[in-house]
Amino acid sequence: MNKHIKKVAVIGSGIMGSGIACHFANIGVEVLLLDIVPRELDEKEKSKGLTLNDKAVRNRLVNNSLVAALKSKPSPIYHQKFAQRISTGNLEDDISKVSEVDWIIEVVVERLDIKKTVFENLEKHRTPGTLITSNTSGIPIKFMSDGRSDDFQRHFCGTHFFNPARYLKLFEIIPGPKTDPEVLDFLNVYGEQFLGKTSVIAKDTPAFIGNRVGIFSIQSLFHMVKELGMTVEEVDKLSGPVIGRPKSATFRTVDVVGLDTLVHVANGLYENCSDDEKHELFKLPDFISTMMENKWLGSKTGQGFYKKIKGKGGKSEILTLDLDTMDYRSKKSAKFATLELTKTIDKVVDRFNILVGGKDKAGEFYRKSFAALFAYVSHRIPEITDELYKIDDAMRAGFGWEHGPFQIWDAVGLKQGLAIMKDEGQEPAPWINEMIEAGVDSFYTIQEGAAYFYDIPSKSTAKIPGQDAFIILDNIRTSNEVFKNSGCIIEDLGDGILNIEFQSKMNTIGGDVLAGLNKAIDIAEKDFQGLVVGNQAPNFSVGANIGMIFMMAVEQEYDEINMAIKLFQDTTMRLRYSSIPTVVAPHGMCLGGGCELALHADKVVAAAESYMGLVEFGVGVIPGGGGSKEFALRAADTFKKNDVELNVLQEYFLTIGMAKVSTSAYEAYDLGILQKGKDIVVVNKDRQIATAKAHAKLMAEAGYTQPVRRKDVKVLGKQALGMFLVGTDAMEASHYISEHDHKIANKLAYVMAGGDLSEPTLVSEQYLLDIEREAFLSLCTERKTLERIQHMLKTGKPLRN
Repeated sequence: MNKHIKKVAVIGSGIMGSGIACHFANIGVEVLLLDIVPRELDEKEKSKGLTLNDKAVRNRLVNNSLVAALKSKPSPIYHQKFAQRISTGNLEDDISKVSEVDWIIEVVVERLDIKKTVFENLEKHRTPGTLITSNTSGIPIKFMSDGRSDDFQRHFCGTHFFNPARYLKLFEIIPGPKTDPEVLDFLNVYGEQFLGKTSVIAKDTPAFIGNRVGIFSIQSLFHMVKELGMTVEEVDKLSGPVIGRPKSATFRTVDVVGLDTLVHVANGLYENCSDDEKHELFKLPDFISTMMENKWLGSKTGQGFYKKIKGKGGKSEILTLDLDTMDYRSKKSAKFATLELTKTIDKVVDRFNILVGGKDKAGEFYRKSFAALFAYVSHRIPEITDELYKIDDAMRAGFGWEHGPFQIWDAVGLKQGLAIMKDEGQEPAPWINEMIEAGVDSFYTIQEGAAYFYDIPSKSTAKIPGQDAFIILDNIRTSNEVFKNSGCIIEDLGDGILNIEFQSKMNTIGGDVLAGLNKAIDIAEKDFQGLVVGNQAPNFSVGANIGMIFMMAVEQEYDEINMAIKLFQDTTMRLRYSSIPTVVAPHGMCLGGGCELALHADKVVAAAESYMGLVEFGVGVIPGGGGSKEFALRAADTFKKNDVELNVLQEYFLTIGMAKVSTSAYEAYDLGILQKGKDIVVVNKDRQIATAKAHAKLMAEAGYTQPVRRKDVKVLGKQALGMFLVGTDAMEASHYISEHDHKIANKLAYVMAGGDLSEPTLVSEQYLLDIEREAFLSLCTERKTLERIQHMLKTGKPLRN
């Protein structure tokens, strides 16, 4: 199907509908957002003398919903100006406009009768050939298209986004009885390539794939908590980041999503899955029924499993629900010997064997929960899908699991998993034993850099489709390794392009990473055509290794600090001034030193979800790896386009001084971190390394020439320095900043003004780097700076002292 999506209509403007509308606007699509007409005036409208015929009244619901969505945190939109791509209307005055769109998405209340009425009305105005889909989370697709035309039914299916639509990657596509296979193929590709999703084609079964397995997992824990005599805190401790799940773990996640939402899906599964071998598990435990009666639904009602109150002295305190007494109490710490054994294991996948082998309550918890999960997902094939990898894809993309059920089972070991299941009284599906009889001992294998899965019908392995557009570093790390040290790995991406992947904790940048970057450039200049700096960890880099700086400062090893900062500066300058093109591929957190690397690349290929900023002020210093210099240079380059030079320089100064961080890659353009016409944004992070490689190759083939070092950076000297110093004095006098903030700001001012030169002067980058390094080093001697670094190392949060 050769189709181009230029405009979509979203029917229903609730949280989900507005979120979907915003995400289409994120990717540049024009959106028509429609909702019902209010049946009565509100008090504000009455006071203005409006009537039910006024457009402002008729569009009140849709407009209020969209405004609320755009104000919500986290934001559903990459950049507020993208909201201009959304136009609003109502289902009476504006329904005819759906004839102009390429795709209609229904997101109204989860009632079949209402949905069928909406589809009947839409069909009167829909242009034949227009895609029409429902975002239902569980109503059978086959019922919704009953009575509609043949063209409608051929172009109709379910497209289930997960909330929030911008952040959760799962995009379930559910065919109806007559859906054209070309429509499914188109949506599968569009979801991945344009919407940045993990597209999963599911069967038309209750709750589809993600919610079927996800709700089972939560319900399983709900029933287990009483059986094992566990507290809410203990379950959340064991079911969170330690096993690669979100920080909100189980009970906090339910509070955020809303207990009523979970109960709605669980009740639906209980009513519609009578043949499910775990049917009774979808019955609500007594404590859930009590919470529903009390309307303890979570964040939306102010209390759920957790409750935030004002304690003594007005200080906030979070209480926890005691599931035995059903009273709230102070939080209790949760500690387990088994978890202590995993503290030195950075990779989650390497922890599972230790966790299931634990001798304490934690070990028992993991054996019971994983045994139940393994058994359940094995029995869902072929009911909800024919391919096991789709279950793993759905759980990772829809519920934020780092590893899906079958991947966890592989980590534990197929036979070990079966032994645990036997001990816990869980039975696997027959195909598991057939798999063992066929001599296959894992669900996944890597062959020649590609991932293969166990295909049940053929009883052999098959290549997971769709991965040719990606470069998955996990699959090539061992076979394509060129160099390795304790901080990084250099891999051959093919076609003459190298990649350097950080391997340090949180991808912090220390001596080994800097040595690796220089080594990568050396190798690339000698034997390759280009270099990508990218990884597929949760975050690109949280910055320099401040622990190392702290230790050297405490020991007053200032020469060593000077050398370390000089090495960092020299490395970022090598990224810019090497004989091969360099491409940095940031995603997630790209802060401090990580941001400085991006600032110095020939090109940045940023994931849309990139949170970039120079945040060094938070630890009491200025950017010292070339970031302060670079902002002075970029301000100077902007002078040529803007007559008000001081104002331009001030904007760049404030970006560092206020430690501004973009909430998306698109906001990073506004902060001067990304540059229009040079850097690009990709919506699907899975495509990022492949895209970065393609751009490095393109630059090399176009005849890349090593740039000449800049000696023409215009700095304003005393003119700018005086302005900055007056401003920082006033800020401290007004108690907006502390004495130490004042000192840091003045150091930054000195660098960005180019020192106290008597008149505007053209200087070299090296001149600016030298005064940047001098300023950084002087701040490292300050007691207040050491206090800030120590506080950041202990708490992960900045200190204002």
